[in-house]
Amino acid sequence: MPAVLATTALLLTAGCSSGDGDGGSASDDRKPPASTTANSSPSQRSSEQAAPAKGSVKVLRTVTTDLDTPWGVAPLPDDSSLLVAGRDKGTITKVDVKTGKKTELGKVSGVSHAGEGGLLGIALSPDFASDHMIYAYFTSGSDNRIVRMLYDAKKPAGEQLGAPDTIFKGIPMGYIHNGGRIAFGPDKMLYAGTGESGQQGLAQDKKSLGGKILRLTPEGEPAPGNPFPNSPVYTYGHRNVQGLAWDDKQRLFASEFGQDTWDELNVIKPGGNYGWPDAEGKSSDSAYQNPIAQWHTDDASPSGIAYAEGSIWMAGLKGQRLWRIPLKGTEASAEPQAFLSGKYGRLRTVVSAGGDKLWLTTSNTDGRGNPKSGDDRILELQVK
Repeated sequence: MPAVLATTALLLTAGCSSGDGDGGSASDDRKPPASTTANSSPSQRSSEQAAPAKGSVKVLRTVTTDLDTPWGVAPLPDDSSLLVAGRDKGTITKVDVKTGKKTELGKVSGVSHAGEGGLLGIALSPDFASDHMIYAYFTSGSDNRIVRMLYDAKKPAGEQLGAPDTIFKGIPMGYIHNGGRIAFGPDKMLYAGTGESGQQGLAQDKKSLGGKILRLTPEGEPAPGNPFPNSPVYTYGHRNVQGLAWDDKQRLFASEFGQDTWDELNVIKPGGNYGWPDAEGKSSDSAYQNPIAQWHTDDASPSGIAYAEGSIWMAGLKGQRLWRIPLKGTEASAEPQAFLSGKYGRLRTVVSAGGDKLWLTTSNTDGRGNPKSGDDRILELQVK
């Protein structure tokens, strides 16, 4: 496919330091469900139950160890295994969640790793049970792109990935700010978080694919019902989006790296402008969507997010902690809580394991962490 051309809410802060992580300046025919907007009325918001102000995290076990720069994680439909993308080497590995056994499915051809680029997000087709397709977002030598590949479990290990079929390309790439998270939404459309690749002006340019959340069909076309005609752009004004998650009412949330001041958790409103580079964190300008929570960059530098037990759970890289943001509708209902601070180092991806369980990956072998024996690893958590 040719390159595509083309709530105001409660502010909460945590921490008091500044700095940068992965996003820092020194580093580096379906319409969307109506409930994906943040424009719920006060009466609707007030009718929703708030998550408890305080929660808890229990590390149940280490699922596996010795992973090389894990980035994207996709659970198989039977929950028996996780597929894990290795950023630097461009491999996809299957991890048995009971035994921790690792089996390399194969290497994704065309991946070019430098800086924050490489093999990033992965997702399973909404029809995976019948089509066996894996989607991946990666950096090539010229752009960031999205491909899909056939997974054939009957072939020998190392040969189970089919050739990548590029469904979408032309996303700006750089040494930093490549975005990379992809996920299929409740509407079975493919969402992708992109970065502005270090070129700040791209974020406000609605004709650019950089600094955006994109919404695509599974074939890589602009999804029906998108806010801008014939465009894949769903929202704009982002610096570097690496976390996407839906709550139990099908509302989309996204995490975003700030530069030197504020990291953000946002409720995603179709067509919304999230401010970058004119605003970082909360702004008094009503043209911009404000975050529902923000953090100093030393305390977060957020990558993946997941929804469980009435809260958004957010993995922090430089912050080296897992944040819990309790929700009441599309607002934070209490101050964010930090867990696992410094215990496992940098945290990259958090994925729902169903009910009150989460999978969490570390990111200490990415060139910015301090790897310990066994890094990188996947943990199973119980949360509330």
